[in-house]
Amino acid sequence: MKQKSFAGMRCSIAGALNLIGDRWALLLIRDLSLGLRRYDDLRESIGIPNATLTERLKLLVARNIVERRQYQDRPLRFEYRLTPRGRDLWKVSTALREWGDRWNATGFDAPAVEVVDRLTGRKLVLALVDPKTGSAIPRDRIQYRPGPGADETVRKLLGELNLGVGK
Repeated sequence: MKQKSFAGMRCSIAGALNLIGDRWALLLIRDLSLGLRRYDDLRESIGIPNATLTERLKLLVARNIVERRQYQDRPLRFEYRLTPRGRDLWKVSTALREWGDRWNATGFDAPAVEVVDRLTGRKLVLALVDPKTGSAIPRDRIQYRPGPGADETVRKLLGELNLGVGK
C-alpha cells in the first residue's frame, strides 16, 4: 500500500516522517544507533524481509540518514552507518521508547532497555532544555508559537488552540 506523501506540508513532524519513511526505518535507525552495521545482523535483529530491508536501506541512504560503506573486497560486502543526520534521530528513538515504556506498549510490563548515566548509573529521561541556562523546562511552561516558516494555517491553528500566541 503506497503511503501519502507529506511533501509541501508546513509541519516539521510531517517532513521528518516523510524523510524517515515508516516503522521499519525507525527500527533500523534504532539498531544502527546501537551498533549493528551489517545487512544480515539488521535483518535478523528485527525479522524484516530481505526485499523490505533492501528497500528501506536504499531509501535511508538516498535521504542521507544512513551511509553505505564497503568493508570487504572479496566477496564485495558493505556495512551501514548512521550519518550525522541519522545519529541526530536518537532523540526521536528515545522519546518513542520512553512513551512505550510508560504506557506498556509491548505488553510485557517491563522495559527491555534502560538509559543510564555512564558515571552514576542513574536512569536518564529526555527533557526540553533552555539552551541558555541548561535547565530542564517543565511541561506546564511550554508554549507553541508560529515560527519563521509558519503560514496562515499554522497561525490560525495556534491561535485557535488559545496558547497565548501573539498576545
